[in-house]
Amino acid sequence: MRAKHASLLLFTAMLPVARLAAAERPVVASQDGLEAALLRAAPTLRAEALHAALLARKRLADAGLVTRPLVTIIDYSLPSTTRRLWVLDLPRRRVVYHSLVAHGRNTGENEAISFSNEEGSLMTSLGAFITGRTYVGKNGYSLRLKGMDAGLNDRAEARAIVMHGAPYVSEEFARANGRLGRSWGCPAVSPSIAHALIDRVKEGTLLYAWHPSLPPPS
Repeated sequence: MRAKHASLLLFTAMLPVARLAAAERPVVASQDGLEAALLRAAPTLRAEALHAALLARKRLADAGLVTRPLVTIIDYSLPSTTRRLWVLDLPRRRVVYHSLVAHGRNTGENEAISFSNEEGSLMTSLGAFITGRTYVGKNGYSLRLKGMDAGLNDRAEARAIVMHGAPYVSEEFARANGRLGRSWGCPAVSPSIAHALIDRVKEGTLLYAWHPSLPPPS
């Protein structure tokens, strides 16, 4: 009888541990599970773009350079008249913003076809950027971006590649012109959301600019 009672006490003592382990399982969901959930939330986002962005985020987070669980992805395989920028909240598996975004003047007309890291190219740069601090400049409220890929976008700061609002980023402009207006290489967004979007992603999040011409992540 004592042995049976002792076994019951041992089983009862183990219950909180078992419940805690079960409660923690969704938090440590696999990378595949995270990607699947985000693709359900953002069905027009290409799986290749999301996968590359999450791998880049892991690399930069492991190095202590990305500190907040938001990811901004721009899919430059899509035309400028399409909403091709997503801000994703990773813990909640949801889309925070889905909006239009411009590309550089020499990157293409409606389609983005040419990219550069060179000063004076007026082209968009691809790859991983870390968001920095905000400032008010000639394009209004703006967000500094630091390119993290050598030879691909690491001259972004010297080129003053920043996120800012621009009046040529709108559905009305796209309907009238068959494309958005174009920047000097900056990921310009609509003035109607620029301030709020910038405040949401500033200081320590990843912005990933993707195109099929990028080599696949290792």
